[in-house]
Amino acid sequence: MPKTTQTIKHSEFVLIGGGIMSATLAILLFEKFPGKKITVIEKLPKMAEESSEAWNNAGTGHAGNCELNYTPEKDGAIDPAKALKTAQQFYETLDFWKDCADKGYIQNLSKCISSVPHISFVSGKKDVEFLEKRYQVLKDTEYFKGMKFSTDKEEIEKWIPLMTQGRSKRSSIAATFFENGYDVNFGEVAEQIFRFLDKQPNVSLIKNSNVINLQKTDNKRWLLSVKGQNVGKHWKIVSNYVFVGAGGGALPLLEKSGIREARGYGGFPISGLWLRCTNPEIIEQHQAKVYGKAKKGSPPMSVPHMDTRVINGRKELLFGPYAGFTTKFLKHGSVFDLPKSVEFDNIMSLLGAGYKNLPLVGYLIKQVKLSFEDRMNMLREFYPEAKDEDWKVVVAGQRVQIIKKDKNGKGKLEFGTEVIVSRDKSIAGLLGASPGASTSYSVMKNVMEKCFN
Repeated sequence: MPKTTQTIKHSEFVLIGGGIMSATLAILLFEKFPGKKITVIEKLPKMAEESSEAWNNAGTGHAGNCELNYTPEKDGAIDPAKALKTAQQFYETLDFWKDCADKGYIQNLSKCISSVPHISFVSGKKDVEFLEKRYQVLKDTEYFKGMKFSTDKEEIEKWIPLMTQGRSKRSSIAATFFENGYDVNFGEVAEQIFRFLDKQPNVSLIKNSNVINLQKTDNKRWLLSVKGQNVGKHWKIVSNYVFVGAGGGALPLLEKSGIREARGYGGFPISGLWLRCTNPEIIEQHQAKVYGKAKKGSPPMSVPHMDTRVINGRKELLFGPYAGFTTKFLKHGSVFDLPKSVEFDNIMSLLGAGYKNLPLVGYLIKQVKLSFEDRMNMLREFYPEAKDEDWKVVVAGQRVQIIKKDKNGKGKLEFGTEVIVSRDKSIAGLLGASPGASTSYSVMKNVMEKCFN
């Protein structure tokens, strides 16, 4: 079939990717620039089906309550900086969602957010001492008041009965308990916002369409080439401003833009798996998001957690994550995503990061080789009496860890979220994963301040 090109369209703002980040930015643009044309382009048939979709992420409202890797121990002292910053950003985002509900942008907030306690759980003398020191540092700060700490097995059993059953009475355990934690269905948040936006005359939501190229025009606007789902259907759109919020697909698009600020970045894709509980009686006995401590030498994404989730109104119980290596940047992506992202500007960053993160490479190799029983044995370190017949493996989403040049020009792996903005402020992109969606308002507010103030 011959390639056809529709008439070139125009939109003041084009947002690539239909997830929680684009939904948030679209609302901010909708309010700041009333009546201006906003276009959101999504590759998949529905909005929020990739990284924001409930089964593709942990659903944790990351506020530093239970994530032990947010409070590293340095020279015997706990550094709370990341936990405090993440908590501030999460509660800003929570307030934004509540405001969206008040304004009618979100119709049913209770379908998006559920109250679930956040718990940190450790065993062994050294980790018990670490958890108590962490508690002492955080307990009197603004966002962590009300946190409880205990080494009493009877009290901990009330918090997490599944995880205390079958343990030796002589084992040393400890936990912190934060009652006002949250489970968030980020996909539902995004979908409800997009439903509102879809009814607005100045907003267009275009699905089943993939942005395959973007370049600057002579009049300093952006010309985007778009491929529709139908074979041979190509079209173009011109915009004054572009936001690339396409999850793992953001890096290739930023590379195609040619902006200097994106040079030297690389991406390391990692796939995810969960163990999902299939026994309703077990699911009902657990009511918390419980994060443990990664084993020595393991990367941050290996932190084990057993999570109560509420997905489509149904209570679920997941354990993981288990990682796997993939060359796809998106769950619905291509095996050629990683090879195509390698360029002259970033090849040294990629090689340097690989060399400096050999333990991560070894960890991924081991994860890929895990059998079902291996995964169950890891679960039993958390939940000693777990039975094989009560759990099954489900596939989670993809995440792309950022690789960037350090001050010496060598590559290093980043585990956070990073905003890239061009010098002329006409294009911005988002790279990275955690804490990601939990801080979506704070991150997009940062984009607005950088591009429009």
